[in-house]
Amino acid sequence: MAQLILNHLTKDFGGNGRPAVADVSLTLRRQAFLALLGPSGCGKTTVLRMIAGFEQPSDGSISYGERRLSDAGRALPPEKRNMAMVFQSYALWPHMTVAQNVGYPLKVRGISGAQWQMRVGEALSLVKLTEYAERRPAELSGGQRQRVALARCLVTQPDVVLLDEPLANLDQHLRKAMEETFRAFHERSGATMVYVTHDQAEAMALATDVAVMSEGRLLQVAAPAHIYARPEGRVVGGLIGRGSILRLSLPENGERRLDWPVLREALGPRDVAARAAGGGSLADVPPADVLVRPEQVHRGTDGIRMRVVSSVFEGERFALDLALAMASG
Repeated sequence: MAQLILNHLTKDFGGNGRPAVADVSLTLRRQAFLALLGPSGCGKTTVLRMIAGFEQPSDGSISYGERRLSDAGRALPPEKRNMAMVFQSYALWPHMTVAQNVGYPLKVRGISGAQWQMRVGEALSLVKLTEYAERRPAELSGGQRQRVALARCLVTQPDVVLLDEPLANLDQHLRKAMEETFRAFHERSGATMVYVTHDQAEAMALATDVAVMSEGRLLQVAAPAHIYARPEGRVVGGLIGRGSILRLSLPENGERRLDWPVLREALGPRDVAARAAGGGSLADVPPADVLVRPEQVHRGTDGIRMRVVSSVFEGERFALDLALAMASG
């Protein structure tokens, strides 16, 4: 199976501001499940629409293996790309049955009869909707409608599946159930999947690779575990997981364990330098951004004086927002 390649992809809608997408280069490994992650307006949906063929690049190109899908001069129509897209709104025909909705792309391609029945049946079986084949979309729950849309993707045996925030309209319980469905779909279909989301927990749970975007630019691409452990820059660190970004002085190799005595009592405005565990002042070392995750902070024997700013019950735990006491004097 070929690789999907974005080469210096840019999209400018002609306004006076920055381009919607600016110089994005990315090669998706075969059968990857890529999550395009970022806040609203960062350009991730525009990238998805260019891959699908709904938008043409202003510059750069999109290729699938040796096939050039689009560039600034020409674009292959969406129906000739062998891609399928799942929309947030499901986009189901209300007057058709579930089976007819799922089989509609086959009808467009001239497939009918026993082959139509077989492929529709296989697709419905995968998403566990066989017994709903003759129902109309209005008779289904939100999660079931989403699975119909997914089955409609599967039935065409696409090379690439594009998903535009498909879980945004579902409640938390259904979102978790659909995450399992998406994972099973990816494993069985073998298709390359590109999944747009602004939910970092969703991206980390589903994807084999996460691409973080901000203001039209691609900031980092890595496996979920790597991007969580080693985010590149403040924006990525702020989007992935929970934590606080501190400005601290570091030793030259940036790897030594630090002892921050200031955290045992207070973070005073004049006490800005940390001290290496092996001794030696870091006061002359330029400060750097350090991302500290909640699970990396451990209470010492003397404890840490803090003020509870807020407390939110999350079921199995409480999420506390804490503020360090200011140093006196």
